[in-house]
Amino acid sequence: MKRMLSGIKPTGQLTLGNYIGALRNFVKYQDDYEMIVFIANLHCITEYQDPEELRRNLTDAVALYIACGLDPKKATIFLQTDVHAHAELGYIMACNTYLGELNRMTQFKDKSQKGEKNMTAGLYTYPCLMAADILLYDANYVPVGEDQKQHVELTRDLAQRFNNKYGDTFVVPEPLIAQVGARIMSLSDPSKKMSKSEESNKGCIYLLDDLKAARKKIMSAVTDSIGIIQLDKENQPGLYNLIEIGSALTGRSMEDIVKEFEGQGYGKLKGFVADAVCDELAMIQERYNQIIESRQIEEVLSDGAARASAIADKTLENVKKKIGLEIKYQ
Repeated sequence: MKRMLSGIKPTGQLTLGNYIGALRNFVKYQDDYEMIVFIANLHCITEYQDPEELRRNLTDAVALYIACGLDPKKATIFLQTDVHAHAELGYIMACNTYLGELNRMTQFKDKSQKGEKNMTAGLYTYPCLMAADILLYDANYVPVGEDQKQHVELTRDLAQRFNNKYGDTFVVPEPLIAQVGARIMSLSDPSKKMSKSEESNKGCIYLLDDLKAARKKIMSAVTDSIGIIQLDKENQPGLYNLIEIGSALTGRSMEDIVKEFEGQGYGKLKGFVADAVCDELAMIQERYNQIIESRQIEEVLSDGAARASAIADKTLENVKKKIGLEIKYQ
């Protein structure tokens, strides 16, 4: 069985965009692939996080993974810091990454161009750690959004570079991008991705949002003055985003949704999308509350870390032997 790996960085509450673009797909994949899913808590601290808020977000992320349908018996779920090989291989990957490659990485490049100050070395080198996250598990596929594809491409380059230097060591992973819902945009500014770091909560729906609040956000979503329900991503990005959300959550094609609401006002379409969103959130939140009350998270993470470590430690040991970091005693 082919192996698939992914992780989410819970620097804030998980969003509808995380669910449609990542979590929901993990559930589909877990029956067809060996799924390894981790909470990327090391990646969280490239910028300061309030410790109590971070702990709460990590707990919620695990509970929501399970609430969204991931089965701990099928998928390996764990905290990144519970498997120490991530940090060690991350440093080794940094030593095999060129400065020019890191300078081109979108997040660092964008922040530098905006003149942001006090950026950390961790923010600069985190693509090396992300490569280690993937390569430790011989992952064949990594499901990502379009904005994260660059990181998988760097991981592929590093894997091939290491293999050429030291012999066949790493599986070269392939990015896997969902055709619908791969990148859900902000409801208040459809030119930007729906993000948990968004300054205004109006454009972002969180998985633990009050249902009335979530509905209000959908009904208040930015559209346009064209007044025609059609698929025109360039000229009607807000409308396109709403149709894409509705399609992702109902399983209906975007064309089918357009056909149903063609000639009707945006309000009716928004109502349809709001119903789909609230139905999904209600189901997730009910499961989430049961998981929090059951206190099963500790057991899930402990089992997941043990399974993940068995794979990761073996890979790291092989890497250290290949590059000469270990002394062979007689």
